[in-house]
Amino acid sequence: MSHIVPAVPGMPTRSPIHLKPAAPLAERVLLPGDPHRALQVAQHLLERPRMLNHHRGLWGYTGQAPDGLPLSVQSTGMGGPSTAIVVEELIALGARSLVRIGTCGALDPSLSLGDLIVAREALVADGASAALGAEDRVRADEPLSSSLARAASAREATIASADLFYDDRPGAAAGWRERGAVAVEMEAATLLRLAELRGVRAGCLLAVTDLLDPGADDMPARHVERLGREQIEALGLRLGEAALAALAAEAPG
Repeated sequence: MSHIVPAVPGMPTRSPIHLKPAAPLAERVLLPGDPHRALQVAQHLLERPRMLNHHRGLWGYTGQAPDGLPLSVQSTGMGGPSTAIVVEELIALGARSLVRIGTCGALDPSLSLGDLIVAREALVADGASAALGAEDRVRADEPLSSSLARAASAREATIASADLFYDDRPGAAAGWRERGAVAVEMEAATLLRLAELRGVRAGCLLAVTDLLDPGADDMPARHVERLGREQIEALGLRLGEAALAALAAEAPG
């Protein structure tokens, strides 16, 4: 199974501290935030998945995907800081194509619960990606995003990445929507910025699990509706299937 590959020129050399690999890492990695979703996706997609990591509760798995090639599924935890640690260490271990498979809250009233979105770009509304030098917005890998959109029959759109799940700041969500964001989540901008810096590919496929009213300039966003646990779990498997299909479509041969 292919795992460790030569470092990208100019990439910092890092020894993983938080991930403790107990199995080889694949070059292709799916990144759910939730450790339980990582387990479910791995069991659903991989033949005889092996636990890659359990340190700090960041569950990860590696196995053979249906296309015959290795695939890893590694949880990032919540938010940009946790994502930055995990992604840096995955890249140091050999990851070269990374796809976030996560959930989001819809800001656009045309979106419905269960809809899938490919994040073509993420507005920088979080501290981690800004600390990494991102300005205004950061873009995903275009060919990978196109493959994700085809595989998931999903629209490509701008999303916002923020630090707060419970955000009571007046006008924050309304401002993101005015800048073109159709949804908000917490990890994509950090992933995309690190991929940009380290010379690897990254994309982001999201499922709408919450509907939000972004409010107005003097009002905070208001939660309207949320999917139930079983529906969210089913969507997680759908995200994994679509992300793998996109990666498999790009595989040589």
